[in-house]
Amino acid sequence: MRVTLSRRQFTHLLAGGALTSLLPGRLGDPDQAQRVARAIEQPSRIDGEVIDYFRRVLAEHYTADKMLGPRSLLRPVLAQIDVLDELRRGAGTRHAAPLLQVLAQYAEMAGWLHQDLGEPNSAMHWTRRAAEWSQCAGDSQMSAYLLVRQSNIACLTDDHAAVVQLAGAARRNSDALEPKLDALAAQQLARGLAMLGEHDECFTLLDQAAETLRDHPQVTRQHVPVYLHSYDLDTLQEQSAVCHRAAGRADTAATILQAQIGKLPPNLTRDRGHLTAKLAVAVAQSSLAEPSRAAHLGHEALGIAHQTGSARIRRELQTLDSELRERWPDDTDTRTFREALISL
Repeated sequence: MRVTLSRRQFTHLLAGGALTSLLPGRLGDPDQAQRVARAIEQPSRIDGEVIDYFRRVLAEHYTADKMLGPRSLLRPVLAQIDVLDELRRGAGTRHAAPLLQVLAQYAEMAGWLHQDLGEPNSAMHWTRRAAEWSQCAGDSQMSAYLLVRQSNIACLTDDHAAVVQLAGAARRNSDALEPKLDALAAQQLARGLAMLGEHDECFTLLDQAAETLRDHPQVTRQHVPVYLHSYDLDTLQEQSAVCHRAAGRADTAATILQAQIGKLPPNLTRDRGHLTAKLAVAVAQSSLAEPSRAAHLGHEALGIAHQTGSARIRRELQTLDSELRERWPDDTDTRTFREALISL
């Protein structure tokens, strides 16, 4: 997706207050918007308040992503990366490192949005750019987090060895990591091991990650990757469902996912669609023959996939389609769901 919003256009929109149409959250007071606009026009004027402004906007994007999905957010995020990159070129040495740190976090989000759109090459491109900027900023926490993100992207291409190798690299100096980040890397490593059939080690790692999160419910370092602020035991539990599925424990996975869906706030549309699609697959794979329930859940998730543009939901629904056709090829619900999936 190409961004047609120039730096000057962005500045004028920001100064005039019109940028609210592109951003999901609060822009701050008008005086601060003018301050940011002046810094964009003259990067040497950048200061800590301007950098903090972009941090707050990024946090708003993360919140909106759970509701809206990637289609609505990619364009403004890429436009803001262009602006931040211009600021980087003109900023003084005093503000270079924190600016590069924020730029890396925006690039990581661009990678995530491309991943959710089903574009692994673009996702990896932006994640690697984020890794370059985080190295320049001297941000070791972000650098480790980006190895976890690359491991997650490798799941899209079924390169399970890379999933394990990249997540393992992120944990190489685990004592120096933010505890929540170490738990996340352990969770991602467990996922790769589950796909390779190493189930005992997988569940040992998940238990270790849970213990870490119980001991550290809040982040302990400043300016860690934004995602870590919301990463908790519930998220770990939800993510463990894929490991249970891989280990042949679809009933357990379905129980976990049903419970996590029940805890979701109603406005988190994209997240609800993704969990519902995963639940549909688990139901189809479970020991209980419930093709009608699996198909019903699939239809529910299908509507959200169309609304948000989330390819991750569609990927799960393609798995559901395969399961239904393998186990119940002549079932009316199987045929109806397949027709709806093809039409999407």
